[in-house]
Amino acid sequence: MHVAAPPAESRATASPMRLALIVAFAHALNDTYASFVPPLLPRIMDELGLSIALAATLAVTFSVAAALPQPLFGYLADRHGRRVFAVVGPVVSGVFVAAIGWASGFWTLVLLLTIGGIGSAAFHPPGASYAVRVSAGKGGGARYSIFSFGGSVGFALGPIVAVGLVQQRGMEGLWVAMIPVVLLAPFVYWALPSGRTEVRDRDRPPPAAPREVLRHLRGPLGLIFGVSATMAFVQRAFLTMEPIIVAESGGSETLGAVVLTVYLSAQAFGTVTGGLLADRVDRRMLLANLCFWALPAHLLALWVGPAGFWGLAAAALAGFLGMATLPPVVVMAQEMVPTGTAVSSGIVMGLAWATGSVLVLLTGGLADLIGAQAATLASMPAALIAVALALHPSLADHGAHGR
Repeated sequence: MHVAAPPAESRATASPMRLALIVAFAHALNDTYASFVPPLLPRIMDELGLSIALAATLAVTFSVAAALPQPLFGYLADRHGRRVFAVVGPVVSGVFVAAIGWASGFWTLVLLLTIGGIGSAAFHPPGASYAVRVSAGKGGGARYSIFSFGGSVGFALGPIVAVGLVQQRGMEGLWVAMIPVVLLAPFVYWALPSGRTEVRDRDRPPPAAPREVLRHLRGPLGLIFGVSATMAFVQRAFLTMEPIIVAESGGSETLGAVVLTVYLSAQAFGTVTGGLLADRVDRRMLLANLCFWALPAHLLALWVGPAGFWGLAAAALAGFLGMATLPPVVVMAQEMVPTGTAVSSGIVMGLAWATGSVLVLLTGGLADLIGAQAATLASMPAALIAVALALHPSLADHGAHGR
């Protein structure tokens, strides 16, 4: 039976919460593929004979490709409409990441992961802009938490889906994972407002020019970028190295996937909590406290390991605290540049994540010298940099908006 698409008028006037739920669903689809690679790294290392540094390069390749272009896609979405980017991005990401099972060598993997990452990069800025919807007033933190929760759920499912498919069908059978996003993309397209309608809206203020965005980046927006980049490094280092640490200690591929799923599942609840608190408390102090307590949680998770209850509990706490920083970061950034909500989201998500991901290469190189666990433990105190940036006096006024 044919299902008619909703009228363009009803989609254009959709409530902020309805839009947040739609893009949260799309976010879950998109980010499921984003966490496919880390749990498969030990298998890929064995099959291709890669060092830890090269294996880390594969994870970083996707992370950087999924992050670095985000400001550009945000800029384009602010000017030409968000719908196409929000729909096509997850399809490209899902198809090319699911195709890595067909890769015959290291550089083929790099190419597929790069294209898949670019697809993910196209989705995130317009998706976050749809969710927060600064023009709708209060509640942006809660709406972003819904959007981010969707992504965290997908990210948590990714390791189990990837390892389950590979154990049943081999790497060549991973292509099956591309089917859901291809089938569901048309429904997301029909549910979102028309990009042309957005661009034609005469009441819409002109989008922020690049010079204006750069001016903000030299001020408080740059501090928020620094907080996000630092915490991205802490979390990406844990996600990339933990399966390798488990393998080095004699643990199974399944245990490596389980600890990532625990960490990422807790991130889903962290992002909801962070979003709700961002609407109620001083965001500056919220960020400082979350970054501070994330440090001992990550250290404990790495030191104890995932084989027992306390190690998994520490991993869950670390994931919760780390991801709870994201909603206040994104909402503060969008409020700083209200006429460039997609591009500001791209900066504090994409550009910051790319910066943090590139730094993971240092952890991977150090791991080849002193071991994966020691190198990752040595990387975690970077969280204190985020604490210092969050406490900078110039963020005091912006943090107060959350009260």
